[in-house]
Amino acid sequence: MIVLKFGGSSVADATCMRQAAELVKAALPRSPVVVLSAMGKSTNGLFDAAKAAEVGDLTGAMERQRSLMAFHRTAAAELFGGDAPEGLDASLTDLFGELELLLRGVAMLRELSPRSMDAIASLGERLSTRIFAAFVDGAWVDARTVLLTDATFGEATPQAAALRTRAAQHLAPLLGLGRAVVTQGYIGATEDGLTTTLGRGGSDYSAALFGAALGAEEVQIWTDVEGVLTCDPRIVPEALPIPELSFAEAAELAAFGAKVLHPATIQPAVEAGIPVTVRHTQKPNGRFTTISAQVRSGRPITALASRGPVTVLTVSSSRMLAQSGFLARLFEVFGRRGVSVDLVATAEVSVSLTVEADVPLKALIQDLSAFATVEVNEGRAIIAAVGERLKSTPGLGAKLLTALGDINVEMISMGANEINLSLVVRQESTADALRRLHRVLVGGAS
Repeated sequence: MIVLKFGGSSVADATCMRQAAELVKAALPRSPVVVLSAMGKSTNGLFDAAKAAEVGDLTGAMERQRSLMAFHRTAAAELFGGDAPEGLDASLTDLFGELELLLRGVAMLRELSPRSMDAIASLGERLSTRIFAAFVDGAWVDARTVLLTDATFGEATPQAAALRTRAAQHLAPLLGLGRAVVTQGYIGATEDGLTTTLGRGGSDYSAALFGAALGAEEVQIWTDVEGVLTCDPRIVPEALPIPELSFAEAAELAAFGAKVLHPATIQPAVEAGIPVTVRHTQKPNGRFTTISAQVRSGRPITALASRGPVTVLTVSSSRMLAQSGFLARLFEVFGRRGVSVDLVATAEVSVSLTVEADVPLKALIQDLSAFATVEVNEGRAIIAAVGERLKSTPGLGAKLLTALGDINVEMISMGANEINLSLVVRQESTADALRRLHRVLVGGAS
């Protein structure tokens, strides 16, 4: 069996749902479990309705509720070429009645707890799956009966052992019957039956969890791009899909700006040895990326990514020379201030490091100045070249610097895992640097 996950853009309206339904129909011989996100911007609409209710604007909240109801009913009518089937219509009525009660409760108390927000947010996926399951004549399963989580509302942690047991009870018996099993991404429930959500990338996470629990042959992530690309296509139009990507490479690319998926969300599938493919819903026969635990393509560079703005801090002190404990004292400051450090480069009497632009900079400088001098350079960006053989490819450093030409590199950091070579440039030089590097390095390698 396989898992097919469709994101919001893939089920944005009736037309998109038809395309997704064709893909599901083609996958029926492989006993598909279909995991859906909410339609289009429905989740944003639910959040807006909840925020309006929180400030006592019940009229505004109800207007948003009616708008969402009209949107879903219109999509259902378009799919079925007229009125929605009676059973589906009744389900939609019940769900919007539930939403109204939740919004009225929030407006009455003028309190929007994370628990209430999860209950409201879950309705997006529950609505989209009701419509889609009816259209494909699939078996609808409430993910909250399968995906047990803790009670960290808004970013719940799944309970893997319970998930395997519940998947065997609620999903496995429905497989192999010539129909799709349709369920929700992003949502789960506590042991007491309280609705939870998984946070960012939750639908991808759900798909990977279900795939791992059921021993799927493959997890397919259907979205609006042909896989993971060699660079951001908005900056480098000639960027190409990457046929195969290791989990380590995917993690590095995501950490430095690639936005197709977050590797943590697919980790359950990768750990179970299940390949994850990223595919374009509207180009089902096009190119795609397969992500697995380990790929040995032999390429020195797989892709480029960037993140900015960041700030570079250079901390200098003559007391660093041959003195133990200086770095411990330095990083204790960042730990105490709750600041994460990305790149680090050391010299005899100085350490350069990068932090996000929104850190408490004044407080950091004050703490560090007690035992060192601090130079601050804001408005920088990190460019990451990610690949399996960066460290062992002769001449790569020279090739990289030659490609950049007159673009000044202010800092270079190479990890011990041979996966990531990062450099820091002024943010205004980022796009030009990416285009040059892509043309010479990625383009040349392909």
